[in-house]
Amino acid sequence: MSNERVVAFFTVIQCEATDDRNFAKKAVNWALRNIGKRSQGLNQADIEVAEEIGKIDSKAARRIASNVLRADR
Repeated sequence: MSNERVVAFFTVIQCEATDDRNFAKKAVNWALRNIGKRSQGLNQADIEVAEEIGKIDSKAARRIASNVLRADR
């Protein structure tokens, strides 16, 4: 799968970042972390998305962003 196709999933990931269900939070967290491991370019894009998610007024979103940023940097 090309990087462009992977980047298309960022919008879905951002939309689901506010879901408070445990498995939904895990899915978003794991998706972002694993996308960031694919390449350096995707890692940078992943960090930018995580920073945007961290700005959302949601406890779940802030926690996801915190975990992803800690893992990807």
